[in-house]
Amino acid sequence: MGPNLLTLFWAWLALSQSLYVSQWVVSAAITTPLPDLYEASVIELQAGLTSGQFTSVDLIKAYLARIEEVNLQGPMLRAVIETNPSALQEAAALDYERLTYGPRSALHGIPVLVKDNIATVAFEATHQGMNTTAGSYSLLKSVVLSDAGVVKRLRRAGAIILGKANLSEWAHFRGNIASGWSGRGGQCTNAYYPNADPCGSSAGSAVSASIGLAAVTLGTETDGSITCPANQNNVVGIKPTVGLTSRAGVIPISEHQDTVGPLTRSVTDAAIVLSIIAGPDPNDNFTLAQPMPIPDYIMALSNTSLVGKRIGVPRAVFLNDSMTGNDPYVNEVFEQALETLQILGATIVDPADLPSAYEIYESNNETVVLDVDFKVQLNAWFDSLVTNPSGVASLEDLIIFDNDNPTLEEPAGYTDQSVLIESQATTGFNASYYQSLAFDKELGATYGIDATLKTYALDALVLPAPGYTTVPAAIAGYPIVTVPLGFYPENVTIGSAGPETVYPAPGVPIGLSFLGTAWSEYTLVSFAYAYEQKTQTRLQRKAYTAAIPTTQLADVIGT
Repeated sequence: MGPNLLTLFWAWLALSQSLYVSQWVVSAAITTPLPDLYEASVIELQAGLTSGQFTSVDLIKAYLARIEEVNLQGPMLRAVIETNPSALQEAAALDYERLTYGPRSALHGIPVLVKDNIATVAFEATHQGMNTTAGSYSLLKSVVLSDAGVVKRLRRAGAIILGKANLSEWAHFRGNIASGWSGRGGQCTNAYYPNADPCGSSAGSAVSASIGLAAVTLGTETDGSITCPANQNNVVGIKPTVGLTSRAGVIPISEHQDTVGPLTRSVTDAAIVLSIIAGPDPNDNFTLAQPMPIPDYIMALSNTSLVGKRIGVPRAVFLNDSMTGNDPYVNEVFEQALETLQILGATIVDPADLPSAYEIYESNNETVVLDVDFKVQLNAWFDSLVTNPSGVASLEDLIIFDNDNPTLEEPAGYTDQSVLIESQATTGFNASYYQSLAFDKELGATYGIDATLKTYALDALVLPAPGYTTVPAAIAGYPIVTVPLGFYPENVTIGSAGPETVYPAPGVPIGLSFLGTAWSEYTLVSFAYAYEQKTQTRLQRKAYTAAIPTTQLADVIGT
C-alpha cells in the first residue's frame, strides 16, 4: 500500500468506521448467525467478512481476547509466545482494501499464528514487529533480514500474522526436555486434559488451532513436529514433501528434512493454506525441484476419493507396541479406522510391510545427519542476522549462553543440552555424514515407502500417528497428512511426560496418518478428507471447560 493509499485509508477509517459497523455489520448479523470461533472454518470466516457481517479488525480483537483468556491466565496453556503489535492496523488496512478492491484470496483478512521459528519482519506502516527466536532468549530482539518465504506468501494472500506460537525450544533439538517447553514460552500444555503433553515441536500451533486461538496456524516438521502435535490435539496436520514449501527464513535443523505445513481444524482449511504456501522460492533451492503447476489442493476434496484405492498397513515395527511404546488403545481405534476405510470403498492391503522397517528402527543415520546439518545451518542463521543483542553468534556461544543464564534457559527439570553438545562436537560434511545421508534415503524411500507402494500396488499407507510412524517419511523427505482418529478412554493409565506434563491421559486425542511418496499431497489430502467427513471425529469431544475461551465475535463487534 503506497503513501497516497495509506493516507486515504486512515482518512476513510476515521470518518466511516462507526457508520460501517452500525449500518452494514449489524444488519448482516441480524440474518446470519456469527460463526463460533472454537470451530469456525476459513470459508465461514471469509463469508462473514465478504458479507460485511464482521471485519478483520473484529476477528483480531476476538482472537486476541481469546488468547488473553487461556494463554497466561486460567489453564495457562502457554500456546502463544507473543502477539503482533501491528495486527489491528494490518487488519484495518486489509478491511479497507477488501471494500475498495475485493479480497486477494481465501485468506484475505484471516488471522494466522506461525511457529516461533518462522521469521517475520516489522509492519512497514508502524515499524512494529515480532521476535523470531525458536523459543530461546539467545535470539530475543534479534533482527532478521526478511519475512520467511511462507510468510511472504501468506502476506501476499492477504493473511494477517496474528502472533508467534510457542514450541519445543529449537524445534526439540536441544536435549532431553519435555515437548512444548521453551525458555521464552514456558511449558505449553494440551487443551484436552489439564497439563497433558501437547507433543512437539509445533506444540503451540496445534494447541492454538484446537481451541480457536487463531483461524489457522503454521508449524514445521523435521521428524514428527507437525504430525505428533496434530495427533495429540485433535487437529489436521499436513507435513509436506521437503521442497514443496519454502524453508527460507525458518530457523533450521536440517535442509534435508525440514518442511513447513498447516495445522488446522479441518482438512479443507489445511488444503486452503497449503495451496497458498506451496511453490518455488529462489531462496530455497529444494523448492525449485517440485513438479509444476502447483496443485489446487481444494480440488482434492472428495467424499468418494477412497473408492477403488489400495491402502497398505505396514504392521512390522509400526504397530508393535513393544517397539513404539504406544498404549494398546491406539491400535484398537486404528483397527476401527481400517473398517471405516473399507466402508469408504478402499481395499486394505494388510500387512504391507516396509522391507527396511527393522533397519530404520535400529539405524542411527538420522541422528548423524541432523547433528551435522544443525551445527552448520544454525551457525549460518546467526551469521544472517542483522543484529543479535545477546551476542550469541554460533552454536558454541548458544551452549555457553544457556549455562550462563540458568534462570531463563535452564530452570529445574529443563536443563539438558545434550543434543546441542552432540551437534557442536561434529566436524562437518565428512564421509560418515554423506554415507548416513545416502542410507537415510535408501531406508526411508527406496527400500521403504516407495518399495512398499510398488510391491503391493498401493495408493498410500495408513498408520496411527503415535510411535515411529513419522520416521520413514522424515528420512525420505516424504509427506504425511494426519487427521483426528479418536480419544484415550477415561480409564487409560496416566503416564508422566515431563516435569509438568502427563501422557497418555483421559480424553487426549489420537491421530490417523496417511503416508505416500514424494509430491503425493493431493492424493493424501483427498483420502484424509473422505475419512474426516465420514467420521467427524474432531466434533466428538471438546477441550476441557477451563481451556475453552468464551470470547466470541458478538463480544467485540462495534467496540
